[in-house]
Amino acid sequence: MTLLQIASLTKRFGALTALQDVSLATEAGTIHGLIGPNGSGKSTLMKCIVGDVEPTSGEILFEEKPISQQSTTERARRGIGVKFQITSVFETLSVYDNILLAAQSHARLATLALSRSRGALADEIDDLLDQFKLWERRDEQAADLSHGEQQWLEIAMALARRPRLLLLDEPTAGMSLPERAHTGALLRSLISSCAIVIVEHDLSFIRDISDRLTVLDRGRVVKSGTVGEVQDSSEVKEVYLTRV
Repeated sequence: MTLLQIASLTKRFGALTALQDVSLATEAGTIHGLIGPNGSGKSTLMKCIVGDVEPTSGEILFEEKPISQQSTTERARRGIGVKFQITSVFETLSVYDNILLAAQSHARLATLALSRSRGALADEIDDLLDQFKLWERRDEQAADLSHGEQQWLEIAMALARRPRLLLLDEPTAGMSLPERAHTGALLRSLISSCAIVIVEHDLSFIRDISDRLTVLDRGRVVKSGTVGEVQDSSEVKEVYLTRV
């Protein structure tokens, strides 16, 4: 099933064309990597999908229904989750309460009003803490986590909202090699419940975890296909030899 379909998407900022006629599709149960040099339009494309930036033209379909006119909140309710590059957690709250607040976003109002959601969500939160190696730090303030651990916490918070599509912008930035390896294994384990679109500069990392890659350069799609097809593309090799 095609979960996300982008058709002829263009975004202009005045005289600057950030995206030009971009088309791609992401299937359910897959990881779709977006790569390309700095300034190629990757982050702009992610912001168009989540609703932070309005495209100039083109169409975005989620589960075969148009969402281009929907707000970021409406898209989140439809099942689109996002974690951007800059970590954004509640630093003065505990690790546990950060995930709890995210999980409560999909709890019923009556459950919240009667203060039942903390107990009802306990097992779900414990599973996420264990999955992201944060169990032993669950009672500590988020500010006390390492950068890599804060990245994990924010991904866990995004997952607590139960998305069907998760957008990740450079989730391994600043991580150690062991942290990157664990993150890659984690992301592969998630695709049974949600598809992932990921922007990442670490080519080895994104090659190893992705089912499909799309290469952008100067706002245009250079190549979209399997990892092998992209690696063998002469156009992609030229981009990375001349523009990176």
